[in-house]
Amino acid sequence: MIKINKLEIENVKRVKAVSLEPTQNGLTVIGGRNGQGKTSILDSIAWALGGNKYKPSQPHREGSVLPPNLRISLSNGLEIKRDGKNSDLKVIDPSGQKAGQKLLDSFVEEFALNLPKFMESSNADKARTLLQIIGVGDKLAEFEKKEQELYNERLVIGRVADQKKKFAAEMTYFQEAPKELISVSELIQEQQAILAKNAENERLRGQRDSLKQRQAHLDSEIARLIEEKAKVDQQLEIAEKDALDLHDESTEQLEYSISNTEEINRKVRANLDKDKAEQDAQIEKEKYDNLSAQIDRIRLDKNQLLEDADLPLPGLSVAEGELLYKGQRWDNMSGAEQLKVSTAIVRKLNPECGFILIDKLEQMDLDTLKEFGQWLEQEQLQAIATRVSTGDECSIIISDGYGEETGQAAVIETQPVQPEQTKYQF
Repeated sequence: MIKINKLEIENVKRVKAVSLEPTQNGLTVIGGRNGQGKTSILDSIAWALGGNKYKPSQPHREGSVLPPNLRISLSNGLEIKRDGKNSDLKVIDPSGQKAGQKLLDSFVEEFALNLPKFMESSNADKARTLLQIIGVGDKLAEFEKKEQELYNERLVIGRVADQKKKFAAEMTYFQEAPKELISVSELIQEQQAILAKNAENERLRGQRDSLKQRQAHLDSEIARLIEEKAKVDQQLEIAEKDALDLHDESTEQLEYSISNTEEINRKVRANLDKDKAEQDAQIEKEKYDNLSAQIDRIRLDKNQLLEDADLPLPGLSVAEGELLYKGQRWDNMSGAEQLKVSTAIVRKLNPECGFILIDKLEQMDLDTLKEFGQWLEQEQLQAIATRVSTGDECSIIISDGYGEETGQAAVIETQPVQPEQTKYQF
């Protein structure tokens, strides 16, 4: 990783003259009171390394007759200079060859020079940046697109299922009604068959009665018709046996059914409609449950994808298109956590860029500041930061030599601090 070995700044914004050798791994804190020029140092570094798009609107220090002068030495041997009237860029590699802004752009990460740009972006943009640098953005987007499609489909089906279920529940059901519709013509045919059978029974009964009458007649003529009587007795015996097996059937139920066919069929149709409505509702519920299972599987795949990814910071993840750290969304993170997350992601964006500029570290208390410095050392990352403070945590203190009683222009210079102050590192 490429880091800043040394920087020298003269006559840029509020700075008169500053020379600094930041620690290679860890935190270099530029301290001082408000308005003393701390941020001017960071702006100068960004201008020197990032190009004219970072050039201050008024780079020349007010009251100075000399032009801005910037010199930065990098760990890869490059020397960067901006001096002279036009502050033109000069980049010299270790072999003495001149290079330009294109070479710097190849390893200097934009967000490392302008961390607020990343921190002020939307949570969705932060999440997209993280997913792209760990190489799962496209795959996760595919999962989320499929999940949304299934969710929308399930939402529609769920509403249809609820409507059908409610419709079926409101329908009337007749427990006593038959399962199928009644046919009037079939009932009439059945009635006609019974009537025909009864008519035949009546005919047989008449035949029996006729034989009985003939028997009485033959009895009166028994002497003369004894032979005939014997035949009649034989026939009568047969007829009596046949008559014993005869049984008349009632058509009362059929007559009732015929007269009430329409009412019965109305109940049957109502029952069939209710059964169909309940079946439709069950089908939609099964579709809904199936889509829910598919969505659950996709969410498991998304979680597994993120678990397997090479995330830049333990506890960092993405859920529903938003960045999470230790389960908290960006707006629920502390300022220190936001800074740590941003630094880790920016470092991952361009692993060759081993430094980062951080403004206004006063949001961290001393313990948190120390922990942050230790984390930077562990990650072998160099951070140059400003803090409204003149305490021992500062690596260098910027002092404003402005004399209010004389009304003279302010002078920005390094404060003559003790060696242990200028070399204080976390």
